[in-house]
Amino acid sequence: MQFAALETSTPWCSVALWYDGEIASIERLAGNRHSELVLPMLQSLLGRNHLSLKDLDAVAFGAGPGSFTGLRIACALAQGLALPRGLPVLGVSAFEALAEESGGPRVAACIDARMREVYYAALEKVGNAPDGARWREVVPAQCVAPRDVRRPPGAGWIGCGSGFGAYGDLGIEPAFPAVHPTAAAVAALAAPRFAAGEGVDAALAAPAYLRDKVALTKEEQEAR
Repeated sequence: MQFAALETSTPWCSVALWYDGEIASIERLAGNRHSELVLPMLQSLLGRNHLSLKDLDAVAFGAGPGSFTGLRIACALAQGLALPRGLPVLGVSAFEALAEESGGPRVAACIDARMREVYYAALEKVGNAPDGARWREVVPAQCVAPRDVRRPPGAGWIGCGSGFGAYGDLGIEPAFPAVHPTAAAVAALAAPRFAAGEGVDAALAAPAYLRDKVALTKEEQEAR
C-alpha cells in the first residue's frame, strides 16, 4: 500500500508518504499558510519519491483536536484527493500523533486550545510493534481549564504538546512543549489501520474538534 498523510492542526504544516513499509516526510513552520503550502509540499514529496497522486491507495489526515482552520484544511484536502479515486480515508487523533512522536510509552498530551483552555488526554502504548501496538486512553480526551489538568495514575508519564508551552508543566514533569503532531506519526499510526480495513469513505471523514466554540463573547472574556 502507498498512501499520503497530512497534518495541519498546529502552526506546523507536514506531509508524509507511506510506501513499501517506509515513511518519507517534510514539514514547515507555516503560521497561517497551510492552505497555500500543503498541496505543493505533498506534490514535491511525491516527486522526490518518483510517485504521483494517481499512485496513492489511501489518504490519512490529522483529525485533531487543534486549530479549527487547520483541521478543516487537512480533512478537506484528504477528501479532495480521495473522492475522485474512491480511496479510503482515515483520521488520526492529534493526541495519538503527539504520543507517537514523543517516543515514550506513557504520554500526557496537552494542546493549547486558546480561550484559556487546553485539549488534554493521557495515553499509554499497549501491544507490540510494528503491527500490534496501539495507544489506549487512560484519561479520556477533554477540553478543560489548565488548572483542571491532572497527572494520570501511575509512574513513567511524560508531558508533550503546546499546552505545556502556554501554561507551564501543569504538574506533569518532564514536559516537552515543542513536541507536536506530525504527518510522519499520522502515517505510522494509519498504516496498520488501513491494513486492517479501517479506512472510511471520503464523504464520511470529519475533524474531531472536541470543542464547538471558536471565540469568547465579551461578557465571557470579562468573567474570566
